[in-house]
Amino acid sequence: MPDTARPSSRDGYVVAVIGATGNVGREMLQTLVDRQFPVAKVYALASERSVGSKVSFGDDETLLVQNLETFDFKGVDIALSSPGAKVSSLHSPRAAKAGCVVIDNTSHFRMDPDVPLVVPEVNPQDIARYKKKGIIANPNCSTIQMVVALKPLHDAYKIKRVVVSTYQSTSGKGKAAMDELFNQTKGIYANQAPRDTQSMFTKQIAFNVIPHIDIFMDDGATKEEWKMAVETKKILDPNIQVHANCARVGTFVGHAEYVNIETERPIPEREARQILSRAPGVSVVDHRTDEGYVTPVEVIGEDSVYVSRIRKDTTVPNGLSMWIVADNLRKGAALNAVQIAEVLARDYLSVNA
Repeated sequence: MPDTARPSSRDGYVVAVIGATGNVGREMLQTLVDRQFPVAKVYALASERSVGSKVSFGDDETLLVQNLETFDFKGVDIALSSPGAKVSSLHSPRAAKAGCVVIDNTSHFRMDPDVPLVVPEVNPQDIARYKKKGIIANPNCSTIQMVVALKPLHDAYKIKRVVVSTYQSTSGKGKAAMDELFNQTKGIYANQAPRDTQSMFTKQIAFNVIPHIDIFMDDGATKEEWKMAVETKKILDPNIQVHANCARVGTFVGHAEYVNIETERPIPEREARQILSRAPGVSVVDHRTDEGYVTPVEVIGEDSVYVSRIRKDTTVPNGLSMWIVADNLRKGAALNAVQIAEVLARDYLSVNA
């Protein structure tokens, strides 16, 4: 069992951000500032090729990027990690062994039974299990926004089944994917063949929708679809049945989902709307008029999960349908990780011991 982070006598926590030069890493740094997380020192870590470059930490400070490969985690209290699953599999356990609590945003540890998979609005109590390996897993971005909306409805009406169709932006695949969308779009207007700039996606992404995220599995589902099912069960309720359909769309930031649920007893639209309006982390914008709903471009930089188009699904007993939108880099990754760190700092660690 790793020696998990010990209380510090400083005025704040020593924090390392792993993968600091990536989309999510930069957002993690900004979120730490935005939420005024109590830091005594922050380290920006990335691969050797990024060493010596600088990343912003708020408006007035920059951090020099250090080499993750050779970094000594001794004395670091919390690491926010988003370097990719393969890299994380090597360095998150190394950091935990040095006494650092790692909040890992990659897919590598999510289904490890000894690693809690946490969305603070849904299952903050699971954070207590971090001591087993010194690692807490951040769920998939598409799972996070869905379970934030499902949790209050599940508590009130007990959800039996979920069918979700996602419309996921290119930022979910990283900066290179966003660049490919930009270059293809620009190239199409200049009569350049999209295939000339195609490397991150299996088909043209500009002006297109691709029903394929991650690898295909034996049953015909993609791994992204599998993740949404198994992660929802681990976070919310192992008895919920989940069928996911995941597609990549030609947008830069913000994931959208149409979600249909079936509950054990009838769930009136008005009651569902009221429950969601009171739920932590949820904002309901649901007016049956033009522009009475929220779209991905409107949630960039926002912390909330937005719910619109709440209506009865008459095709099943006790059915309800809704449209869920969130900033996948923010709530879908960086914010969720920092919120976990906030609970960890408040309830399990101390800077005043």
